[in-house]
Amino acid sequence: MTSRTVTLLDVARAAGVSKSTVSDALQGSGRVAEATRDRVRAVAEELGYRPNSAARRLRRASTGAVGLHLPATATRLDYYMNLAFGAAERAQEDGLDMVLLAPSGAAGGRIASRVDGLLVIDPEPGDSAVPGLLDAGVPVVTGERYLGPATGPSGAVVCDNAASLTALLDHVTERGARRPALLAPSGSSAWATALRATAGSWGRAHGVAVTLRTVPFAATPAEAEAATRALLAADPAVDAVICAPDGSAPGVLRAAAALGRKVGASSACGTTSASGANRASDGNGRTGEGGRSEGGGPGRPGGTDAAAGPVGAGLLVASCVDGTATRGAEPPVTAVDLRPAAYGRACAELLCDILADRAAPDTVRRHSWSLETRASTGSPG
Repeated sequence: MTSRTVTLLDVARAAGVSKSTVSDALQGSGRVAEATRDRVRAVAEELGYRPNSAARRLRRASTGAVGLHLPATATRLDYYMNLAFGAAERAQEDGLDMVLLAPSGAAGGRIASRVDGLLVIDPEPGDSAVPGLLDAGVPVVTGERYLGPATGPSGAVVCDNAASLTALLDHVTERGARRPALLAPSGSSAWATALRATAGSWGRAHGVAVTLRTVPFAATPAEAEAATRALLAADPAVDAVICAPDGSAPGVLRAAAALGRKVGASSACGTTSASGANRASDGNGRTGEGGRSEGGGPGRPGGTDAAAGPVGAGLLVASCVDGTATRGAEPPVTAVDLRPAAYGRACAELLCDILADRAAPDTVRRHSWSLETRASTGSPG
């Protein structure tokens, strides 16, 4: 391996430490034990590592700016725009400008010459720009963990996405749902991966199969509508649909209306027990546990329709991401408020703290969320 090909990541792997620890050890900064510092320097010398000129310049002077990398779909999603404004506002409090990077990214060296640090939000292992950003030679904070093979970031701010979906599934079950379904995001981001895994683990723990349908990470309302129609046609007993992508809930509501499903009331409401017979107060279609129809044909209690399920049956609707689309829907949609502006602030604050030596590299902070219950799950708005 020649000196021209040796990177911080090469040294980190050989020394058995993180990239940020290597950087601190070689610069004589950070909280690195003396024995670790000596080992890292010895490994760097053995491998022939030489820092690049851009990194040396950055150690001598600040550019006064930090970069922000968002997923390619971010420009049409309410969540990411709120996050970006929150991050920019917090960076300015430390006198730093925010530079929005093109979704395709750029060579790490060129970025490192323009910014003091980077925010990389929802990094996808399949995003070709991310490895170069993580190895750009400046501190990097990710919004959510990076699950790819490249070097890890300097820090991360994470949400408990498993807990938020668990709260939604628990809520619709408490409201009477017996056959919940999830329109899960595709891709391999930490958020998408956690939601799909949680649907399975929650179902196994509760003895309930959560029907899973994969939709694009940033599914449009039209895509969500098509997925919901197909879902309810294939499994008419589904009585709750949780949609993951930001802004997709109106599509689920349109599908429910087209199929004659009453949003805000579960077809299982009125059940005396998990295995008992349903006694729906409105006299419409009833389904027993496991989605079996009870009663007569269409138009009578328990009647069914091939596409719509029980005639007039209820359907609970919820979303993994709150926003304008969920709050302004009719009926308003129960959703997880991820507090995106505050999340952006938290990511920028951690990066500022690392740059100012107020936080150690490899710091992970947690961001809180709240469940906003509304009429779409039979809860008051």
